[in-house]
Amino acid sequence: MRLSNTSASGIMLPLILIEAIIFGGSVYVAVAVRFMGATHEEIAASVGMILPEAVTYAAVMLPSMAAMGLYQARSREEPIGMFARVLAAFALGGILSIVLFYIFPQLYLGRGVFALTLLFSLLAIGTIRPLFFQFVDERSPGMRLLILGAGEKASSIPTRMRRRADRRGIQIVGFLPAAKEDVRIDESLLLSSPGHLMDLVKEKEIDEIVIAQDERRSNMDMQQLLECKLAGINIIDLPTLFERQTGQVNLNLLTPSWLIFSRRFRLDPLSQMLKRTFDLIAALIICILTSPIMLLTALAIWVESGFKGPILFSQERVGENGKPFKVLKFRSMRTDAEADGKARWATENDDRVTRVGRFIRKTRIDELPQCWNVIKGEMSFVGPRPERPEFVEKLKEIIPYYDVRHVVKPGLTGWAQLCYPYGANEKDAAEKLKFDLYYVKHQSLRFDMIILLSTVEVVLFGKGAR
Repeated sequence: MRLSNTSASGIMLPLILIEAIIFGGSVYVAVAVRFMGATHEEIAASVGMILPEAVTYAAVMLPSMAAMGLYQARSREEPIGMFARVLAAFALGGILSIVLFYIFPQLYLGRGVFALTLLFSLLAIGTIRPLFFQFVDERSPGMRLLILGAGEKASSIPTRMRRRADRRGIQIVGFLPAAKEDVRIDESLLLSSPGHLMDLVKEKEIDEIVIAQDERRSNMDMQQLLECKLAGINIIDLPTLFERQTGQVNLNLLTPSWLIFSRRFRLDPLSQMLKRTFDLIAALIICILTSPIMLLTALAIWVESGFKGPILFSQERVGENGKPFKVLKFRSMRTDAEADGKARWATENDDRVTRVGRFIRKTRIDELPQCWNVIKGEMSFVGPRPERPEFVEKLKEIIPYYDVRHVVKPGLTGWAQLCYPYGANEKDAAEKLKFDLYYVKHQSLRFDMIILLSTVEVVLFGKGAR
């Protein structure tokens, strides 16, 4: 059996559906075990209608699983780490369920049923997940790819897609060298053309062709490619392959045509309005819910600094369309951190960071005042992190297309923050740009929600903080 036309992210959809059924079904199993031998009327009197409660439990647990990064197709987590995240997701889901029971008493399952529901669903998830990924990795290689080209560009595929997660959902059948091309692919991976491309596609049961030739104009037979296209074979270029499988843009393969022909770099007016509405509502809710934390943080900073010195820190950053603005943060460094006036990258174990500052950086509490920047419209909840003008000017000179990240509003969190650790130099900035450009190109409300849910995992596990 082969799962055709399935991308890395699409593979997770069946898992989400399976686990939704598990969560909902666990409620029914728990009720059956808890009230074994009871009549239907007795069960109804104790727990009410089961269907709404089962749907609610699944609706709480699925986002909790997503918040722990358990639906990321490119995850490299070991089995023990994966199970730890599942336990964390169940803890989060359990707490949210209890809160929901308190708000809506009619959904309350009862302590015995709820405990059994958690137990049964945990056992089922812990069993199904390893089997699912084993099936995907071993028995369902996914789309069968033919790579047109075996030169320098094609040789970057094995090196840049070494991780199993990057190859999930695809199977590279082989590389077809172009005429007069300097072959840099191992001979065992090369294919010989039978004379007509369509014959090779049929023989190898190809689902998708990737154009990876060093010299396209002289080597591509457009008529044969058109024939394959009309036969239902998907045809993509090498940057699109990397983009789809790795969740980042390969800067070495970027050309102006990639920018020109990309379908999306700005949201349509309706999506912009919805995103702005969401930003305002979310910022106000977070300000209200975290106000005690912010007050305690302000007090801790004030006490540590000897009841003097600023509590908030304001710094100029580059925003949408290159417009500068002042970003607000809780002060986490000494007041003389840049006494000489020179901008410096934050480094690991930076001695300029205070004791309180180290904690609020790790937990991202220092970012909470930026909700005011969101309310003012200078930032969004999701987007590339804003950089200082001094760094931006330097990075624009050494990193191609760096300015493209400024076509959207900067964000409190972003795709790069989830996929790459804290950046502390120009090299890190270039790596993070790959993810920023991917976000700019694929931005959507759905993508924003995925990033926001995954940010919970980043905060809880302290990823990328310095």
